[in-house]
Amino acid sequence: MRIGLIAPPWVPVPPPAYGGTEVVIDNLARGLQKLGHEVRLFTVGESRCPVPTKYLYAHSVSPIGVTVQEAAHVIAAYEALADCDLIHDHTTLGPIVAGAKGMRRPPVVATNHGPFSDETRPIYAKISRSASIIAISHSQAASAAGIPVGAVIHHGVDLDVHRPGPGGGGYLAFIGRMCPDKGVHHAVRVAKKAGRRLVLATKMREQAELDYFTSEVKPLLEVDDEPPREMPLDERPRLLRGADALLNPICWREPFGLVMAEALASATPVLAFGNGAAPEIIDQGKTGYLCSDEEEMIRAVDRVPELAREHCRDAAERRFSLLRMARDHERFYRRVLDSESGFIRRIPEAGRRLVSA
Repeated sequence: MRIGLIAPPWVPVPPPAYGGTEVVIDNLARGLQKLGHEVRLFTVGESRCPVPTKYLYAHSVSPIGVTVQEAAHVIAAYEALADCDLIHDHTTLGPIVAGAKGMRRPPVVATNHGPFSDETRPIYAKISRSASIIAISHSQAASAAGIPVGAVIHHGVDLDVHRPGPGGGGYLAFIGRMCPDKGVHHAVRVAKKAGRRLVLATKMREQAELDYFTSEVKPLLEVDDEPPREMPLDERPRLLRGADALLNPICWREPFGLVMAEALASATPVLAFGNGAAPEIIDQGKTGYLCSDEEEMIRAVDRVPELAREHCRDAAERRFSLLRMARDHERFYRRVLDSESGFIRRIPEAGRRLVSA
């Protein structure tokens, strides 16, 4: 198949630091390429994903959510990928544009990387009229409220990048945005009460993130504690391999939680609040512990030595590999192509001058 992938214009693929969606797109592109498909990616010029790419903007668009630039990006993407057999769009605006009456395009698949909420359901209801929707967990799909979900496909991670580690670094790890939903304040309190060192690898750039840190997290830290920092993507595997456990006290219905799969691939157990997709990722009492509150998580820290790290790696190899994710997508793409054979495909590109890399 000739598969076109569309990434949002906000972050390169793969991301230099924080960027969960962009990590997933990079993994998917490389996985599909390994399966023998011709993969093309529409992204921003800074991207280094090892597949043929095209872009409208040389650099990431900032701030995130700028409507005009996003619209220009997705319109150019559909023009550039018009001769593909199928387009897999990872933006929100793109599938709506693709559904415009009279627009000639291949069949479109759209992944919802965020929640189905009161705000987003009307958007995906509109998208579902012209695109096939992928959910990233059963928890997320259960909140779609009647919106047709064509497939539930868990994310996969690169098992060659996230190799198993021995732990024993004498620290707990937290990786995520500095925000209440990620429960950073819970992670700090749990580590403090458990008497353990905590390494905070966290994105903290936007004003809301800075405000939350100042009001809720910083007062919990002592002078000798390591300050939080945004860790480059290539440093995260080493952090996870050496960690005794990953703390993930999420306070919302997170659609997936890629860092949990990365931790398991690193042979590192996960301690999480049982929200969102966490029960789909963690095998209770085998690859980690699902906890109801801080006190239960503190007790779980003491029980980490009861968990065999090889069980974590084995779960990742069976359920969260890059190739498993690629094969699941391949099967779904074929179903879509079989059911939408009436669409005109292999349409020549538009004449607009775009940049290839």
